[in-house]
Amino acid sequence: MCGITGFIGVGDQSDLLQMMTAIRHRGPDGDGMHIDLDMAVFLGHLRLSILDHAGGKQPMTNSSQTIWVTYNGEIYNHEELRRELVSKGYQFKSDHSDTEVLVHGWQEWGESLPLKLNGMFAFCIYDVKAKTVFLSRDRFGEKPLYWAFQDGNFYFGSEITAIAAHSRFRPQINQKSLKKFFAYNYIPSPNSILEKCWKLPAGHSLTFDLSACQIKEKSYWQYRNEVDELSPSIEEAAEEIETLLIKSTKRRLMSDVPLGVFLSGGVDSSAVAACMTELKPAKEVQSFSIGFNEKSFDESAYARTMANFLNLHHNEKILDFGQAQSLVPHVLSKLDEPMGDGSLLPTYLLCEFASKQVKVALSGDAGDEIFAGYDPFRALKPAGLYCQVIPSGLHKGIKRLVNLLPQSTKNMSLDFKLRRVLMGLDYSPEIWNPVWMSALSVTDLKELFHEEIYVEELYSEAIGLWQENSIKGNVDKTQEYYVNYYLPDDILTKVDRASMLNGLEARSVFLDNDLVDFARTLPISYKFDGQVTKKVLKLALSRMVPQDILDRPKKGFGIPLMEWLKNMDNSLGTTHISGFSHQTVERFQRQHHHGKADYRFFLWNMMLLKNSPIVGNSAD
Repeated sequence: MCGITGFIGVGDQSDLLQMMTAIRHRGPDGDGMHIDLDMAVFLGHLRLSILDHAGGKQPMTNSSQTIWVTYNGEIYNHEELRRELVSKGYQFKSDHSDTEVLVHGWQEWGESLPLKLNGMFAFCIYDVKAKTVFLSRDRFGEKPLYWAFQDGNFYFGSEITAIAAHSRFRPQINQKSLKKFFAYNYIPSPNSILEKCWKLPAGHSLTFDLSACQIKEKSYWQYRNEVDELSPSIEEAAEEIETLLIKSTKRRLMSDVPLGVFLSGGVDSSAVAACMTELKPAKEVQSFSIGFNEKSFDESAYARTMANFLNLHHNEKILDFGQAQSLVPHVLSKLDEPMGDGSLLPTYLLCEFASKQVKVALSGDAGDEIFAGYDPFRALKPAGLYCQVIPSGLHKGIKRLVNLLPQSTKNMSLDFKLRRVLMGLDYSPEIWNPVWMSALSVTDLKELFHEEIYVEELYSEAIGLWQENSIKGNVDKTQEYYVNYYLPDDILTKVDRASMLNGLEARSVFLDNDLVDFARTLPISYKFDGQVTKKVLKLALSRMVPQDILDRPKKGFGIPLMEWLKNMDNSLGTTHISGFSHQTVERFQRQHHHGKADYRFFLWNMMLLKNSPIVGNSAD
């Protein structure tokens, strides 16, 4: 697990060093660079050493030095690929480096290489003979990759701060992305917070032709539900999922350093912990959890229950308001591109806590997306019925009445859910999901930016995906939205940044190729039958996880943002971003402080922007 960066064009070694320094936290165990002055190619690498300490140094090359690779990630099927390449005559220098598999894999399969990989990755391959630079990112975007093209220079990096560190790159805020940030609560790919800078979307590759100075981007894989006409019964599917989960866990146990598991006491993390105990003695499995003093947000008792059930070596830490307040400036100033998930704070603390004892942690991330586990799945049917029977005038009156309810500070309180759902029902189903999670309503956005806001442009990504296949039902489309946007651009981004800031590698068991490829062919009713979420997954886990854990209501890894932000020093009126109405910002803050309205997500996002190293160093 590492950081990668580089550029092609005008600049020198000092520029590359600045870019590498900007993401030094991603690779505290070593660094390396390769410079080809004839072709003006500069490649950098920061290393967090997990596999083959001696043989995995990067950038790595082949024996003729015609292929150079700088890479971030883990290829879980690298041993199988190595055997295949050896059978084809390739000779390996390293003992078990997955990076060298990429070197020879490129020689054998070229641009088809990403299709052979089962893992999380972002890499750059410089092919000297072909005069090309090839970038690729894993299926789900577990590992980040940004690129930019400005004034003839091509840049790339694991984080946007690396690109912004080059002396010739001029960072400028992308106003369209800024609006999307408040609309989605994250910035959806391929957009980034900066002009002329993009995220390479999950499952995409990019080729930069050095001779023609041309860029070609393409998708090599996309998540779509494609139900198999010969689907197994739900019982047969559950058996296969159990087998695939254990296989996926086994793949993710490969490591030359100590590893553990994040345990919340929810279904997904409990599944991963249980699978680990199928593969190694329970006493050797270290589990880590974070709790809260605020009881409605605290899951630590469930984590202890699961750890005791499996007989794990359990570690627990409680996060209180004082710790959160002290963490904010430190974490947000290192966050790279802003993303509005407040659970970044406990995730950061969890990673910091775990990193004291292990260097790799397995997680249950993506279980909710792959198996339809979120509350909005439950809301789809009643929302549809509501829209059929409630006229628009009555809907507006109901919204006004609900907005008079007292503002509860509890986790997922009834008034919070009602306000969120009703805000979404102002619009068609295409954008229910992002609006339900947004930081601001479209009306508030218009007021904040002093301009007309067009819904079709604001939510273009969600609308485009929703309208792609008119035959699929709303549950199918909702799941595809969560997998293709919320998962890579929120959940996995949060975990990557929190773990990398602490020199820790996080591995998601639920994103194994074989598991996902099987799950996406199952009928959507196996995942959500109208009442039970993650139905087939829970059936698969019935042997390994206690029923009270499987049946308990979902909490989510939330934090008491609403209450904390009332007391936290978060003066936002001084933010320098142009285009904002500062009077509107102050009014939103005042209404939240006095409990008149719930602007927790907006205020959190404003704190992110205020502390952001990217936004703070960008031209207005």
